[in-house]
Amino acid sequence: MIVVANAGPLIALAQIGQLPLLPKLYGHIHIPGAVLAEVMASGGRRAGAVDIATTEWISITTVQDSTAVHLLRERLDLGESEAIALALELQADLLLIDEARGRRVAEMQGLHRTGAVGTLLAAKEHGLLEAITPWLDALQARGFRMDARLYRAAQHLAGEDS
Repeated sequence: MIVVANAGPLIALAQIGQLPLLPKLYGHIHIPGAVLAEVMASGGRRAGAVDIATTEWISITTVQDSTAVHLLRERLDLGESEAIALALELQADLLLIDEARGRRVAEMQGLHRTGAVGTLLAAKEHGLLEAITPWLDALQARGFRMDARLYRAAQHLAGEDS
């Protein structure tokens, strides 16, 4: 399985201590240089930054198609643009991305995508988490933007309706 990640899901999962779910679910992950730079912003003091930069299950992969990145930059930030361009180049099976605009653009490009919440759902489905509600709450407590509709939908899909 070829998986490319943007910074958002990596940072969000690292903030709640769930970064180790990624290799268990997806194996190896590719990130472009702009995503690494975003993760390492703040001098690498961001949660999970050192792990993301040094783990053997993440490869920093250079995007070859600079024209695609340039065109995507008209609507997206550099990290999202490089992540989508890299996913297209590698013919990725999955793109990990959370930002709404980036998700829409990825979908228009025909990419299969999920984010931090989808990763938590997949982890529960695979028996790696007993429940996702505590992790949804942890994401929100750390500033992850999730509206009530997404929160309830995730709980419903996880069979954790209240």
